Amino acid sequence: MSTSTSAPVAVVTGANSGIGRATALHLAQHGYTVFGTVRALNKADKLLTKASELGVTIELVEMDVADDDSVRTGFADIMRKVSHIDVLVNNAGIGGNGVTEECTPAQYHESFNVNVVGAIRCTQQVLPGMRARKTGAIINITSIVGRIAALAQSPYVASKWAFEGVSEGLAQEVAPFGIRVAIIEPGVTRSSIFSKNIEAPNSTGAYDTHYRRMFQFYAAGIANATPAEEVGALILHAITTDTPQLRYPCSWGGQQIVNGRAAMTDAGWVELGAVQEDSAYFQAFKASFGVDISNS
Repeated sequence: MSTSTSAPVAVVTGANSGIGRATALHLAQHGYTVFGTVRALNKADKLLTKASELGVTIELVEMDVADDDSVRTGFADIMRKVSHIDVLVNNAGIGGNGVTEECTPAQYHESFNVNVVGAIRCTQQVLPGMRARKTGAIINITSIVGRIAALAQSPYVASKWAFEGVSEGLAQEVAPFGIRVAIIEPGVTRSSIFSKNIEAPNSTGAYDTHYRRMFQFYAAGIANATPAEEVGALILHAITTDTPQLRYPCSWGGQQIVNGRAAMTDAGWVELGAVQEDSAYFQAFKASFGVDISNS
């Protein structure tokens, strides 16, 4: 049975860690009734412990965004407890390292199924109600790699570029119904996704330089990573501001890299990839993007 609540209701996918956890907790602290989706309830201990420490409640929902039935069941469970959903934060996602030559089709399928289709599944569950009420917010967490084809992460990049396209189209589609869409584009944020995303195929041995530079980028980023709580606060701002934006680059390297790529010609982008020596590459990267990824 649905229970009425005066508090706005938010659903945050992938709420067990990183940006998802920080967002769920931040929204709960600001008066939202928050449902956090997790793939397994027994993996949400840190979320529940932190919620208890902060004196807030997070309603857990077991859901795998990569599975049609799981998403339908999860949202049905939510709607038995509340009358409507005001905010959906599509945060659940996976990484995916590899250059194009060395990635299997299955890697691309998995990245797209979680990072793109997973968000679409969840969005389709909330849109009918938001349209009927002519209000709501859908916040899509992409990445700066949705704006720049970061090195040696082809499945991840491809899925995030696709998610950017879906999000941009969605924003126009739902504008007549008073529904807000915002795209959050984090750079490097403190999150467990990086510790889980350390594999690189390197099956041919031809791309050693590419993988080395990719991991060096993340090593520099992790050393300076933005707390996930800052992204959670930005998401609340994106939901509530009277002057909304479509895109919000954020976190370490985010705005600089987006701006740098926008100012760079396509020829300049290709030339950067052709730089042979790491030291020269790091120097050119810093000149282009204002971000130092060298070891120094």
